[in-house]
Amino acid sequence: MKEWTGKLGEKDYVVRMLKEDSVEDILHLQDLVLETLINNDFLSPVTKEEYEDFVSKSLMVGVFVEDKLIAFRALAIPEIDEHHLGYDIGLQTEQLDQVVYQEITNVHPDYRGYGLQKKLGAIVMELLDASPYTHVCATVAPFNIASLKDKLSQGMVIGALKNKYADMLRYVFYKKLHEERKIGGEVLDILMADTEKQQQLLADGWIGTSIVQKDGEWYVTYEKKGTYM
Repeated sequence: MKEWTGKLGEKDYVVRMLKEDSVEDILHLQDLVLETLINNDFLSPVTKEEYEDFVSKSLMVGVFVEDKLIAFRALAIPEIDEHHLGYDIGLQTEQLDQVVYQEITNVHPDYRGYGLQKKLGAIVMELLDASPYTHVCATVAPFNIASLKDKLSQGMVIGALKNKYADMLRYVFYKKLHEERKIGGEVLDILMADTEKQQQLLADGWIGTSIVQKDGEWYVTYEKKGTYM
């Protein structure tokens, strides 16, 4: 089994694939993270059954310090139904079986600030680059700045902004795997709080490619999509 190693301050860590025997540790870590969230809308808890499905049918990687799980990230092969994120970014039904989701990421409160979310993101993208999938998708709540930066750092872009998961507003991110993104032309910075303007741009063929803070306000940078899909 492949492993990745490094240091968090003075402590060694190891990243490895998670299996069925890690599910209880995963749920315990999720509970710890939920207790410390300021905005519970940022994280949609995952059930025990869903985690069991992730580790048995999809892929989860976890970070261990002294054999204790302190962070994890999950990929999922989604069910093909009317809620599939592929539809939100303009894919056709016949393309949906080539889409994988980046699901939940949790980091133990005591180990925040080490860039673990980014490290796990890089590992997941490394695994996806060697996979047969063509697209990876994910959702992030507006103003969840850490998660927005995480997705953008992996080369993902915003393809939609809409209500998901029982009417919670979410950005739908995606990345086309196995090729470089090529975008150019006009650029617009739109207030993150201006949902309607962003939705109009996305409907008109723009994609969100970065975020920036100006005068205490967060903006999303939009560019014309061109042929990127």
